[in-house]
Amino acid sequence: MRNRSHRSRAVLAFAAATALLGIAACDATGGNSSAPSGTRTRPSPKPTPVWDRSPESMAAVGDSITRGFDACSVLSDCPEVSWATGSDPQVNSLAVRLLGTTGAAERSWNYAVTGARMADLPGQMAQAATRKPELVTVMAGANDACRSSTSAMTSVTDFRTAFQDAMDTLRGTLPKAQVYVSSVPDLKRLWSEGRGNPLGKQVWKLGICPSMLGDADSLDSAATLRRGKVQNRVEEYNQVLREVCAKDRRCRFDGGAVFDYRFGTDQLSHWDWFHPSKNGQARLAEIAYRTVTARKSVT
Repeated sequence: MRNRSHRSRAVLAFAAATALLGIAACDATGGNSSAPSGTRTRPSPKPTPVWDRSPESMAAVGDSITRGFDACSVLSDCPEVSWATGSDPQVNSLAVRLLGTTGAAERSWNYAVTGARMADLPGQMAQAATRKPELVTVMAGANDACRSSTSAMTSVTDFRTAFQDAMDTLRGTLPKAQVYVSSVPDLKRLWSEGRGNPLGKQVWKLGICPSMLGDADSLDSAATLRRGKVQNRVEEYNQVLREVCAKDRRCRFDGGAVFDYRFGTDQLSHWDWFHPSKNGQARLAEIAYRTVTARKSVT
């Protein structure tokens, strides 16, 4: 009996030890899975970023600012100084910064049109999409606010609809193209900076942005109210650009950088004291490049 009892205790001890070793083995390999000896767990590959900071082609859509209007000579487009796709080394356009001089000449296209409003953007976007660019730049909205009167300004609802249509047009053909969206410039600052120049005020009388620049010397309540309405509308346009762009994973708004830029007369065309000069175009290129190449988008 003693030998049988001794053997029973030995069997129970062996079984308990075996169970403990089994539990330890499970803990070492994670649950009930087995891990071959000598293997290492490979780290998961990093996900590809949604935003490519080095696109290899680009197209531009928008209005006269992107066409370089009045930057070289009076009442003329000068696309070679365009902040977006120009070749002038003094401007160092976004295309040149991203693609190099040769690349910009071969793989960047400018579909902006002087006088264009947001309603014209879907058509421009359709043209740009035919080139299959990896990046599309957008600068539009100033002409929607620069009307004959405040009542003639594009409504915020229509502005939103047109911009969304433009984005949908692009996405219908190029779902992975990236979009850089510039804020609308501060038109009230244009008035405050340019109205001190007698020549500039004479040129404005020819009909340049009358909703903001008309009767430039008047400081009465009616003129102040008129300018305030234009300024508010521009700010509302910028909010639309921000919101619509935020819904698209491959769209970057400049965060209001163009609107906030404290430009002076050196950045204004001395032909009309409204459009950007070469210097102004260069500043726009800097802002765009900073936004496109940032590690994170701004809001």
